[in-house]
Amino acid sequence: MRNAALTLGIIAGVFGMIVGFFGFGYTELAREFAEVEEVFGMFDNPQLVRVVSILSPMLAIAGGAMAKARALWGGILLLLSAAGMFFAFGFNVFTMFPIAFAALGGVLAIAAGKPDEPKAHF
Repeated sequence: MRNAALTLGIIAGVFGMIVGFFGFGYTELAREFAEVEEVFGMFDNPQLVRVVSILSPMLAIAGGAMAKARALWGGILLLLSAAGMFFAFGFNVFTMFPIAFAALGGVLAIAAGKPDEPKAHF
């Protein structure tokens, strides 16, 4: 289960980086050109989108990387990453895979007990 959490966390982080690039880029574009914001609108909280665009992919990759050695901490980071992406971007066609992969990886990492390694977190 720890290997699955590692793989899902890294994949969620890579997809989350793609979503983050577009989210952060759109907020910057709309800030520079008022016409873009007038035509397409703006996020309710652009500062939250900018912070989550950077932090959530980092948390997913770090949580996935930690899942083998420290499953509990890695799982918590993966779940925080999924929650951040959900609250900043919502659940839609672009975010469904990063959110689902990070959440599933977090659950698998937290559920990983004694069978994988003798150093279990519970």
